[in-house]
Amino acid sequence: MRRIATTALLASLSLVGVASHAEVTVQDAWIRATVAQQKASGAFMRITSTEATRLVGIATPAAPIAEVHEMKMEDGVMKMRGIDGIALKAGETLELKPGGYHVMLMDLPAAMTAGSTVPMTLTFKDAAGKESTVQVQAQVRAANAAAAPAMDHSKHMKH
Repeated sequence: MRRIATTALLASLSLVGVASHAEVTVQDAWIRATVAQQKASGAFMRITSTEATRLVGIATPAAPIAEVHEMKMEDGVMKMRGIDGIALKAGETLELKPGGYHVMLMDLPAAMTAGSTVPMTLTFKDAAGKESTVQVQAQVRAANAAAAPAMDHSKHMKH
């Protein structure tokens, strides 16, 4: 009963989702607002799991393509690439943030407007290969929120 009440309270605050075995907590999920005709944006959040698991996918009705990406410095140049997933260690918080691991939302059919919310489904896979999902409501924040250098995402789009 206590777990149900706690989960209901946190979910109502749009901060938590619960997987079937591990409890996965998602905090401060947000998306950078876009301008008209902009076809890509980033999504960011903090994720903690009670057990080791792996973030393997993200889906949203707001974008036909949602991919986990990594930015890192290579030979003095900041590079970005799509990755298959990100490991979460038990009890440690993984931060998806500008300039690091993040989610790219691509081929956006409409602008992401500051103040709106976007539903997202995060998919996790545990060591046994069992998948679970967490539902998140991400807030769209002003385009200059936690700004990171602009990136050309044209080579990352699937056609």
